[in-house]
Amino acid sequence: MDYSQEPHGLFFMIDNKSFYASVESVERGLNPLESVIVVMSEADNTGSGLVLAKKLFGISNVSRQYEVPRDPRILVVPPRMNLYIRKNLLINRIFRDYVADADLFPYSIDESILDMTKSWHLFGETPEAVARLIQVRIRQELGLYTTVGIGENPTQAKLALDLQAKHDHELIGRLTYTDFPEHIWPITDLTKVWSIGHRTATHLNRLGIHSMGDLAHVNPYALQQEMGVIGGQLFALSWGIDRSQLAQIHPAKEKSWSNSQVLPRDYHQQQAIELVLREIAQQVIARMRHHHQQTACVSLSVGFAWDGKADDGRSGLHHTRRIEPTDNAQTIIRELVTLFREYWSGQAVRNLAVGLSRLSASGHVQLDLFQNPQRQLKDDRFDRLIDELRDRFGTTAVIPASSLLPGGTMLSRAALVGGHNGGNSYD
Repeated sequence: MDYSQEPHGLFFMIDNKSFYASVESVERGLNPLESVIVVMSEADNTGSGLVLAKKLFGISNVSRQYEVPRDPRILVVPPRMNLYIRKNLLINRIFRDYVADADLFPYSIDESILDMTKSWHLFGETPEAVARLIQVRIRQELGLYTTVGIGENPTQAKLALDLQAKHDHELIGRLTYTDFPEHIWPITDLTKVWSIGHRTATHLNRLGIHSMGDLAHVNPYALQQEMGVIGGQLFALSWGIDRSQLAQIHPAKEKSWSNSQVLPRDYHQQQAIELVLREIAQQVIARMRHHHQQTACVSLSVGFAWDGKADDGRSGLHHTRRIEPTDNAQTIIRELVTLFREYWSGQAVRNLAVGLSRLSASGHVQLDLFQNPQRQLKDDRFDRLIDELRDRFGTTAVIPASSLLPGGTMLSRAALVGGHNGGNSYD
C-alpha cells in the first residue's frame, strides 16, 4: 500500500477511564483504580436496573441489576448525569490549552479527539510525552485517569486507544501506517475492532475473512460489491486509512424527529403499553411543532422483552406509515396506536420508539373535509396552548391524567438527563 498520498497528521483520542464510576470514586475521596463502584440506573423490584459502569467482578456496562454479585466490596450508587456533564466540560476546557477550539472534537461524554498536528511540538519532545503531560494534569486537577490513543489519523488513534492504551501500563498507545500491519492484522476476533459488530463479523467470516490480515488482502472491489459502501470502508480500516477532515464535518441537517424509551420493567398489558406510547409521541410531536414543522410519515418500533420473542424469532417490530402532512397530536397518536394494534401480537414489551419524518414547514392548519372544522381548529389551539405552557413552566406543567395511572412514565422521566438520574444539583 502506498501511503504517500494519505493524510499524515497527529491525533489524540482521549478516553476517561470508567468515567461515571471514576467520577463517583473521586467525589467520595477514593482512588478510581482501586475502588469498586457500580453506577446503576433506576432499578425496580424486578432487578432490571442497567449498570452504567464499571467492568469489575465480571460486570460490564450492559449488565443488569440481577447480574451484579452480592459482594460487600461493591458499592452500588445511582447516576448523577449533571455531575458527569460538568466534569466533561472541565476536561474539555483542559484540552483547549493544547489545541485550538477548531481542533477539538468531543466524541462522547467520555471521549474526545484532539488534532495535535499543529501544536504537539509546543509541549514536549515526543507525542507520548505530550500525552503524558495531559494525563498528569487531568489526574492532578480532577482526580481522573485517562487513556490516550495516538495515530496519524482519527481511526488509528481510536484503534490505538481501544486495542493498546487501555491495556498499557502508562495508558498510552500509538499506531502509524508503518506498524499498522504488525499490530492490527493478527487480530482474529474482528468484533474487538472499532466499527465491526457481530453481524458484520459474521458476514465477513462467511466470506472467508477471519482476521484483519485477511480483510486487508481481499479484493476491495469484490468486497464492496458484496457489502456495499461498508465493504470499501472496512478495507480502508484494515490498512489504517482515514481521509476524513474533522474540521469540515458538519452535523447532518435534522430530517426527522424521534424518541425512544427503555421501559422500567416488562409491559404485558396493552393499555399500559399504549399509555407510554402516547407519552413518547406527545414529546416527539411537541419538539417537532417547536420547530414549526409537520410530518407526513410516522414510524413505530417495539422491542420485545428478552423472553418474549415472537414465534418466528423476531425480537421486535418496526413499521412506518405515510399520512397526510400534519402536526396535530391526536391525528399522529391515532396513527401510531393503529400501527401498534395491527402488528403487536401480545408479546411482553421492553422498548418503544416513535419517529416522525418527511417533514415540511407548518404554517397553517390543514382541515380534513370529513371532520368538523371548528373541532379541528379548537384542537389545534389546544395543542399550541399546551406547548406554550410546557415551554414556559416545564414539561410537567400540564400532563394528561392518564400519566398518573400505573405504567405511566412521564413524571418519573421528566427529571432525567440522557435517560438517567441527573443528580441533586448541577453544581
